[in-house]
Amino acid sequence: MTARDLILATIRRSLGVTGTEAPRRLEVATRLAAHPAGIVPARGQLPPPARLDLFVRMVEAAAGTVERAAEPADIPSAVAAFLRGHNLPLAFRHGDDPLLAAVPWGRAGTLEIRRGASDGSDLAAVSHAFAAVAETGTLILTSGADNPTTLNFLPDVHIVVVGACDVAPDFDAVMARLRTRFGAGAMPRTVNMITGPSRSADIEQTLILGAHGPRKLHVIVVGNP
Repeated sequence: MTARDLILATIRRSLGVTGTEAPRRLEVATRLAAHPAGIVPARGQLPPPARLDLFVRMVEAAAGTVERAAEPADIPSAVAAFLRGHNLPLAFRHGDDPLLAAVPWGRAGTLEIRRGASDGSDLAAVSHAFAAVAETGTLILTSGADNPTTLNFLPDVHIVVVGACDVAPDFDAVMARLRTRFGAGAMPRTVNMITGPSRSADIEQTLILGAHGPRKLHVIVVGNP
């Protein structure tokens, strides 16, 4: 008997059940299939324009920065301007994301672009978020070759592109989108939820940015909600 089996057997004994009871198994299966929603805060339940404004405020409250881009073709100039504005090299890494691959990077002049997962030597990275949450200013990034998880944590600067139409009111709405996109039992290996740049105040209550990841988080919202 493994440690897991022992723990579960002890719980069943204390409850006076065996785990094979049909009503109990049906209750579990029904709950898993139904995806019942929890209590959803009212803060994010807004019309799309107001919801996007809330998202921007929450990102900025978490020490991130935000700018708007009318269309994907404006992403290169936005990325280049951000890097120049912070005296950073005009170089970054992104994954195999179709949107980022189709962007006309040449319009921004000379940019050094590397593709694939980061080995920790990249100063800046650009990712495409699956969605965002307005009520907390959180970005939702799924793992995979399109947007490697290493880009979320290893570079010092993280620039994230998200569609205005992908800004959801709350986490429940994002989870529903994930299930619709990937299907039951086929979720991505990792779903990273990022709210602002990395920070920690564990040592003497002194806030340190970049403790466990990027020091700077810049969000480019593309299009209209």
